[in-house]
Amino acid sequence: MDRRELAAHIDHTVLGPETTLANVETVLDEAAEYGMNACIPPCYVAEAAEYTPDVTLATVVGFPHGQNATGAKRDEGVRAWEDGADELDVVVNVGRLKAGEDERVAEDLEEVVAAVPIPVKVIIETALLNEGEKHRACEAAAQADADMVKTSTGFANGGATVADVELMAEYLPVKASGGVGNAAEALAMLDAGAVRIGASSGVEIVESLDEDGDD
Repeated sequence: MDRRELAAHIDHTVLGPETTLANVETVLDEAAEYGMNACIPPCYVAEAAEYTPDVTLATVVGFPHGQNATGAKRDEGVRAWEDGADELDVVVNVGRLKAGEDERVAEDLEEVVAAVPIPVKVIIETALLNEGEKHRACEAAAQADADMVKTSTGFANGGATVADVELMAEYLPVKASGGVGNAAEALAMLDAGAVRIGASSGVEIVESLDEDGDD
């Protein structure tokens, strides 16, 4: 795999609470230069879509805790799509999952998936779940007809692991997000079954891969 091929798997991300439009434009410039996608806050989607129309643009829904009312999540997703988002990363309701309300979790996700014609990834927040809950979260995402499952928001104490990616890949394509900081780590996630890497260090990941494809 060369740098351009690796870059195509990366969602170059800026989602911190202090993110400004200037921060977003920097990420978009880097994404355009290296051939990455971008993942940005929903408030900047319209401006970002106009700024770099050729960059695949993801944004988040129900972020970071997933506890928004279902209608609010649906409306947020629709607004993001109308503003120009190409993909949505929606956070599962971890509290309802832990309470055993799996049908309500799936229905919450279904509302978003059914409301937009673009791919929806479900963030299950693996650091907060035990193994059984991870399976149930992935089952809910599959039931909702989501396109992908994603490991983490980056706001919990933990990120992507090879073991979690392998588990999640049994259900849907995986976006490994959280703690991936170089090419070796990214390639390990891809080898484990991930198809996408979410990282704020997209440039560092790409540049840490040697030109001949060795990390």
